[in-house]
Amino acid sequence: MPPAALRIVIAEDDPLLREGLALLLRAEGLDVVATADNAESVLVAVAEHEPDVAILDVRMPPTHTDEGVRAAVEARRRRPGLAVLVLSAYVEQSFATDLLTGGVGGLGYLLKERVGRVEEFMDALRRVAAGGTAIDPEVVAQLFTRTRQDTRLERLSPREREVLALMAEGLGNSAIAGRLVVTDGAVHKHIRSIFAKLDLSPADQVDRRVAAVLHYLENARTQAH
Repeated sequence: MPPAALRIVIAEDDPLLREGLALLLRAEGLDVVATADNAESVLVAVAEHEPDVAILDVRMPPTHTDEGVRAAVEARRRRPGLAVLVLSAYVEQSFATDLLTGGVGGLGYLLKERVGRVEEFMDALRRVAAGGTAIDPEVVAQLFTRTRQDTRLERLSPREREVLALMAEGLGNSAIAGRLVVTDGAVHKHIRSIFAKLDLSPADQVDRRVAAVLHYLENARTQAH
């Protein structure tokens, strides 16, 4: 018996993008159980349909500011374990860090242009649905430009910065190795070094991989303010 298709709710106020995204996901064999054009409606849809993943635009009616992010946080509060993928027209780093610091796992933040790169988008969606994270590479790149003054991040070598940036995108060790054309063992050594330089102890209760990424993103937000 084939595995059940992921159940997805979409919230996007642009009807062309909303319907186009629904068509794309259905063509990929996923189950789009509901679509909405505002934050309140998507919360109703999440409660009614109990989806695996909610895909939300950052800016929705009525104010077109951060309704999508606030709806994402509220949806996860009401339905623990719900995977959330937030889409934005451009980089808004504070929204990425707000989402990640509100709870780890099953979270993604992508630029809308990424939807057109179907293979990358579907990979990110499935990673989020499986409990991982997916941060748009452009968001990661811009965040790195804001972290230069952090003393612990300054300890990292250029290669370790590359590895940490790919960790922030949500890639696992093998995927990082493939991207950088190095061995899995080399990636493992770099990650151990990153943990040590960021003072992340093996005894810490929090997942050190997640803690390293959150430290990096949180510093980016601090530098931006």
